[in-house]
Amino acid sequence: MPSHGGFKYSPNVTPNDAARSSLPSSPPRPIDKLKMSGKALGDLNVHPAAGFDKSTALGKGSLTKSYIENINDNGPELQKKSSSPFSAPINIGDAGSNGLETGNTEVEYIESENLADLPDVDASFNTLLARLDSKDWVSVCEALNNVRQLSIYYRERLLEIIGAVIPLIVKSLRSPRSAVCKTAIMASADIFKAYNDMVIDSFDPLLVQLLLKSSQDKRFVCEAAEAALIAMTTWISPMLLLPKLLPHLTNRNPRIRAKASMCFSRSVPRLGMEGIRAYGIDKLIQIAASQLSDQLPESREAARTLAMQLQTIYVNSQVSPNEDSLELVDADSWEAFCHAKLTPLSAQAILRVTSTPKEALREQQI
Repeated sequence: MPSHGGFKYSPNVTPNDAARSSLPSSPPRPIDKLKMSGKALGDLNVHPAAGFDKSTALGKGSLTKSYIENINDNGPELQKKSSSPFSAPINIGDAGSNGLETGNTEVEYIESENLADLPDVDASFNTLLARLDSKDWVSVCEALNNVRQLSIYYRERLLEIIGAVIPLIVKSLRSPRSAVCKTAIMASADIFKAYNDMVIDSFDPLLVQLLLKSSQDKRFVCEAAEAALIAMTTWISPMLLLPKLLPHLTNRNPRIRAKASMCFSRSVPRLGMEGIRAYGIDKLIQIAASQLSDQLPESREAARTLAMQLQTIYVNSQVSPNEDSLELVDADSWEAFCHAKLTPLSAQAILRVTSTPKEALREQQI
């Protein structure tokens, strides 16, 4: 076969191929190492983090309210799935406790009405406290959901250890992991609904954390905490709740003051006429007046709402049902009452927000 320049030609080999084959192989370049490292990390992230039991049934049917959280070092970003009403897993990429572990773990935020019964009640109950105090955050989330299931389906049994469960829920509320914190908030709401006034003795630390979480910047945590506070004002007796809220109305944190004011305003109407008289309408109007000058608009709006509610209740209480004409005695009028119970400036502020448009115009002209 002919040859040129020292190379012997063959049907499938060119001179350039032959030249390259005679050269020594070069070591991998830095860019190749980077590609290899990236591929290795990608392979690691395919596998879910260990410790999560997918076999535990939480959802009833498939209708749940689902979220996707992407948690990284920069903080959580919430994306709500609105394209389908069916449940979907929540994939959380989160760093481990040592800051090095990575992976995708499925966690679901399931509404209370969609929580299914526990498949093994005894096993869940007997290990509940240990799992709530675990260092494995996925195990803690699972245990918190078990608390919710027990409060719905096995209320009396959970009541036996509720005094030990609530401090561990408070611990989870302090967790820097958003998934743990939000699940603990949802567990708090279910406990309020299940046990009402029975949790009042261990209630204070729980209230503090819920007020804090409802006033922070993470929107999806804040919304869950506000829903839990609404459940609290709905299911706990206002006569017991108002004294618990009172110290937080003067908290140094203005956001906590605002959330406490809103809870206070929601609770007062549930007292009813007799309850307000027993608590003291004069005390309540003084509280409303003090909140009218708060720096946050939420506090001021809650104070306005409370003042108008108190005015309605006071006026109705002064009407004599035995009289044909529903006339109020001048000495017992709302204006006289405010001036009698408040400082001049506070009375003027209350009367300004509770006056009718005609009365407000007359005050401006004066």
